[in-house]
Amino acid sequence: MGDKKADLAGPGIGTYEEVEKSLPRNYKPLLNPKETQIALFEVKKYIEENLGKELNLIRVESPLIVDKDSGMNDYLDRDGSRTPIDFTCGLGLDKRIDAQVVQAATKWKRWALKQFGIEMGEGLFTDMRAVRKDYFLDHDHSSYVDQWDWERVISDKDRNLDFLKDVVTKIWKVILGAGKHAEEMFPQLKGVYPDFPEELTFLHAEEILEMYPDLPRKQRETEVIKKYPAIFIIGIGWTLEDGYPHEMRAADYDDWVTPTIEKNGKLMHGLNGDILVWNPVTSRRHELTSMGIRVTKETLVQQLKLTGQEDFLKMPYHKMIMNDEIPLSIGGGIGQSRTYGYLLRKAALGECSVTVWPKKLRDICAEKQIHLLQ
Repeated sequence: MGDKKADLAGPGIGTYEEVEKSLPRNYKPLLNPKETQIALFEVKKYIEENLGKELNLIRVESPLIVDKDSGMNDYLDRDGSRTPIDFTCGLGLDKRIDAQVVQAATKWKRWALKQFGIEMGEGLFTDMRAVRKDYFLDHDHSSYVDQWDWERVISDKDRNLDFLKDVVTKIWKVILGAGKHAEEMFPQLKGVYPDFPEELTFLHAEEILEMYPDLPRKQRETEVIKKYPAIFIIGIGWTLEDGYPHEMRAADYDDWVTPTIEKNGKLMHGLNGDILVWNPVTSRRHELTSMGIRVTKETLVQQLKLTGQEDFLKMPYHKMIMNDEIPLSIGGGIGQSRTYGYLLRKAALGECSVTVWPKKLRDICAEKQIHLLQ
């Protein structure tokens, strides 16, 4: 049994000894590196076209760097454990610009809805790139991040669990369709592993805790995904019955404080969540996407009070929410290489993502016939 508090720490397994044990034995990739590149770009085209159709989104450009003082960057967690890369830029300026490399476009997208004149029921998506320097680099995490970040304008009446579930179901339809499209192009992908699950099961984080009250979060996810191979976990960020949140979630974008479900006289909170799947290649849990209905000015203040971050309200982005200058929205991020890896039956993120990997990880993967791109 693991430690629940320790399990709230940043992502990744934690030691390369554990990584070595977690990676599959006798792994044989179903696509070689060249075929993988062809397949992932076909998957990419399918997802971008159909995500746009299902959610009524247009594709826009997104920033790699933002002004440090804008409040636009994503701090991912609320414990300060994962910080952006800071630098100054602007040769010849009296005062150089204090800038940051983005960790995600989460908050920028909501502002971008206004910048691009996006109207009610419309939205945008980006082919987003970011750097997260504080990740433990393993088969499932890298410092280089590629995501489809998306955001859509909603009304106040859309701020409910039924609307969230409807959007999540449409996204799962797109991911599932992309997997079938890849199998049509490369028939060798089919038949070796179980078919992709058609049904997505919705469970609140409190319900999963009730099922496995003594297990920390990652172990709870592992056990529940063995039973339901594709799930959407609702309510990530609110403190659960055992005194811990399911996972640390930043306080200034997803709404995780709003009560949404009453069960046995107990309120469950949160208008956000993650899609996780069972990866039959690695026999492990595998997160694909995180999303949520965004905070109102009231829930922003409430969440920042709970996390002791009320000073954020002085930042330009947060002032825009407080002054009703940017629209209500729903949004999320779909991990690109994570999705490619799942759909193309890969054992490691690095078979789809070109970035830096520690020699220790490269050696472990090479022994298991896992080719990390670099």
